[in-house]
Amino acid sequence: MRKPKLTLPPESERARELWLGHAAGYILVRDIRDYARSQIDPDLSADARAAALKSIDDAFFGVMEVLDQYPDQLENDQYMVTLETRIVLWERQGGDWVESRSPPPEGWCMGYHYWIEGDFGDNPPVTEQVSDE
Repeated sequence: MRKPKLTLPPESERARELWLGHAAGYILVRDIRDYARSQIDPDLSADARAAALKSIDDAFFGVMEVLDQYPDQLENDQYMVTLETRIVLWERQGGDWVESRSPPPEGWCMGYHYWIEGDFGDNPPVTEQVSDE
C-alpha cells in the first residue's frame, strides 16, 4: 500500500510559503475531490460518469472560490460573515505550530488548476512511501 508522507519544508521563506499552499491543496484534492470521485457508481455509463466527474470538479472549484472570498460574502449594513482558512505547520513533538498562513500565495482558485493536474509545485509537499498496512 502506498501512503503519502510529508516532505520537509524548504528553508527559503518564499519556497516554504508555496510549499505550505501546495500541502493544503494536496489535502483538499485528496480529502474532497478524490473522495468524491471514489464514490461514483462504477456501473454508470461513460456519459453519466463524465457528467459526475465534471460536477465534482465544478463543486470543488466553487469551494476554492468561497475560500478566496469570491463571490461576495454574506453581509448587511453592520456585519459581514466570511470563511477563513489557515494553513498551519505543526511540529509533531511538542505540538507547537511552526508557521501559520492564509491563503496560499497565489490564491485557492489559482492553485486548483494545478492541483487537479497533480502539480504540487517545485517542492512537492508529499512523497509516497510503501507501507505494510
